Amino acid sequence: MSETMARIVLAARPDGAPTLDDFRLETVPLAAPGKGEVLVRVRYLSLDPYMRGRMDDAKSYAAPVPLGGLMEGGAVGEVVTSNSPHFAPGDIAFGPFGWASHGIAPASHCRKVDPDQAEITTSLGVLGMPGFTGWHGLNEFGRPQSGETLVVAAATGPVGSMVGQLAKSMGLRVIGIAGGTEKCVAARELFGFDACIDHSAHGSADDLRAALKEVCPEGIDIYFENVGGKVLEAVLPLMNPHGRIPICGMIAWYNAGGLGESAQDMGLTAPKLWRNILVKFLSVNGFIISNHWNRFPEFLNQVAPLVADGSIAVKEDITDGLENAPQAFIDLLEGGNFGKAIVKVA
Repeated sequence: MSETMARIVLAARPDGAPTLDDFRLETVPLAAPGKGEVLVRVRYLSLDPYMRGRMDDAKSYAAPVPLGGLMEGGAVGEVVTSNSPHFAPGDIAFGPFGWASHGIAPASHCRKVDPDQAEITTSLGVLGMPGFTGWHGLNEFGRPQSGETLVVAAATGPVGSMVGQLAKSMGLRVIGIAGGTEKCVAARELFGFDACIDHSAHGSADDLRAALKEVCPEGIDIYFENVGGKVLEAVLPLMNPHGRIPICGMIAWYNAGGLGESAQDMGLTAPKLWRNILVKFLSVNGFIISNHWNRFPEFLNQVAPLVADGSIAVKEDITDGLENAPQAFIDLLEGGNFGKAIVKVA
């Protein structure tokens, strides 16, 4: 067992978009796990948009990463030492191990991953938090009905692709929004969407709305919100009465540190938002998936067989090397990833 470990910490709080200077790679002594804890050698770590919010010292649903603190996040790896009867050395465990070569966590905060069920990377994406987010948000707040039209942005990401594939299997017409021709082709040909619009080819919300109207001639019943920005502004006027908007994320605004003036720059004033919600009787539900982990076994029982038999397609974007995690994360926030963003550590 190594006597030291590598980790990436928050070196500075970003002013707008993060830069490489906001991160620092360190080598520190490797601690021993305490009672009820496990020590894991990380193989893969997850990169997710919510991590940008943890870099700001702002009030939110979770505490920010302290300056000099380990960048937080889920990871999967091999158990090296276990002080819990629920894990043995050699087991594969997912847990909150962060951006590091090794991690220690209470066994109660980890789950065992079966490498014979699927590739262990799926515990970070399609069979992990992002896939669960899409499944729960669609079913609980989207309330899909056969024959309806659903629109989801970030369509080829782990949340959007899960939402689209599940909705399609339920008999909905599914429209994706993605950045670039390659992603739009994947949305249609890999994930089975009925259509996908390249938002980068439409500079304004009005132009994007016109493109959406062509493929949604009967309006939009469900908009699964991952993005915000001009996509939300384009979609809102096309929502049908009694439409549903599950709010999962708003990556277009994360680097602004909140909604604030960036929303006004996009034209999304409170009167416009509220009027659309009021006169169309829209149901708008924000949710944080960490409040719903009690449903994770139900999700896994339903979706794992669909991944195993190929009914749910998987797309991963794997970066090699812990030292490259900061750049991969910066790319993620700019839409540079294609599929679930993962870093191969060991």
